[in-house]
Amino acid sequence: MSNKEKSAKLVQKYEDKLRCPICEEQVQVVELRSLQCANNHSFDFAKQGYINMLMRSVKTPYDKALFASRQEVIRETNLYTKLHASVADILKTHLTKEITILDAGCGEGSHLEQIMKKSDLNNMLGIGIDIAKEGVLRAAKHYHHAIWLVGDLANAPLANQSCNAIINILSPANYQEFKRILSEEGIVVKVIPGKNYFRELREALYADDKQTYSNEDTVELFENQFQLIEHMHVQTTESISEQELEHLINMSPLAWNIEEGEKDQLRKHGIDQLTIDLEILVGKKSDR
Repeated sequence: MSNKEKSAKLVQKYEDKLRCPICEEQVQVVELRSLQCANNHSFDFAKQGYINMLMRSVKTPYDKALFASRQEVIRETNLYTKLHASVADILKTHLTKEITILDAGCGEGSHLEQIMKKSDLNNMLGIGIDIAKEGVLRAAKHYHHAIWLVGDLANAPLANQSCNAIINILSPANYQEFKRILSEEGIVVKVIPGKNYFRELREALYADDKQTYSNEDTVELFENQFQLIEHMHVQTTESISEQELEHLINMSPLAWNIEEGEKDQLRKHGIDQLTIDLEILVGKKSDR
């Protein structure tokens, strides 16, 4: 059975979780080839298994090389191991029933895949959505136990209250859509950078800039939208190889706008370890 057919069969079991982004009607799988709603809006399954439900053409700065490097770093290093274990523990602590987890801004899917693996729960459905098609394509190609969607978080093709967990890792959020998609008892897990995140890269790139990063506004906005039930800090410093540094340079927004000569200087800087400093905000729908 092809990836396309496997994906269609998985989606067929959970059609009620999705809706048409055009008319907001429920969709259904037709002939293991497409999703269609009652108004005949149709979205085809790609051969890799993902579904493009984006309503407009979007150019992003995220290309194949970036997502390949991102996947390599997340899967093959220990940089995010503590984060994945912490989020898996949060899901197991706060949710006891069947879990439908949406990764909002999933990229190439490795965070969701690792969290699902560490959760070790048989009653978990994973759904990943991102506006960058190259990322979702890679996710569908490598991870076959989740539903992968190209879509806009401002108009997510998810049904009302269809998910009881939403994770949002180092990615923009749309809290109004999160509230619509989230079940009444569900949780939102937002991961944001701490002040020492990628500290070694920052110091190498911006040696003369003494400003420190602050995430206070992000935390305040989250607390205004959700009832904060947990606030965790995850920090680790891990050794990295020259090859891993190259992947980090390729994937990090810190290095996107610098010249190739500056990248060469960064490579020669002798960075052999990297600090991951993250804060995890866990929220529920507020009674306010």
